[in-house]
Amino acid sequence: MAILDSKGRLFGKVSILDLGAALVILAVFVGIAFGTTDTVAQLNDTRPVDVQVLVRGLSVHNPEALIAEFNDKKKTNIVIRNQPYGQVEIKSVERLPRTLAVPQPDGSVKELDDPRSNSFSVNLLMTLSGEGQITDGGPVLGNIPVKIGTPVELEGADYNFNASVIDVKVN
Repeated sequence: MAILDSKGRLFGKVSILDLGAALVILAVFVGIAFGTTDTVAQLNDTRPVDVQVLVRGLSVHNPEALIAEFNDKKKTNIVIRNQPYGQVEIKSVERLPRTLAVPQPDGSVKELDDPRSNSFSVNLLMTLSGEGQITDGGPVLGNIPVKIGTPVELEGADYNFNASVIDVKVN
């Protein structure tokens, strides 16, 4: 009896194609069962991370009411690089004055209050706090590294606006 017959069967019983398919399925099963994944979510070093964000030129009718809402609720939803993270704590909100750089007759430049009457635009400095994984590349919130310059989106019941990270501190 030949090992391979005229129909492509081993020992006249098993097709080579069937045996190949079975080996592929077995290899996939072994890969799934015993494979390893190195994801950021498996890190165990979790600490509080303070993220300071700058909101520039936010158009709002009543900025004082918005700041009061932040101070009352103390929580907001955050989206980092278009990936939802969840809720973070609002530690502080500071309204920044609107200023202009004004050249002086002696050639120097002074920063003076903006005399324009556009009261519907406000700049805010906010400090947010959340739990983050600490990696060699810095803190990671929701599998997304957070660094200076990272765009974030803050979302609540009455607001949705963008901000930019200006400082990250690990506590």
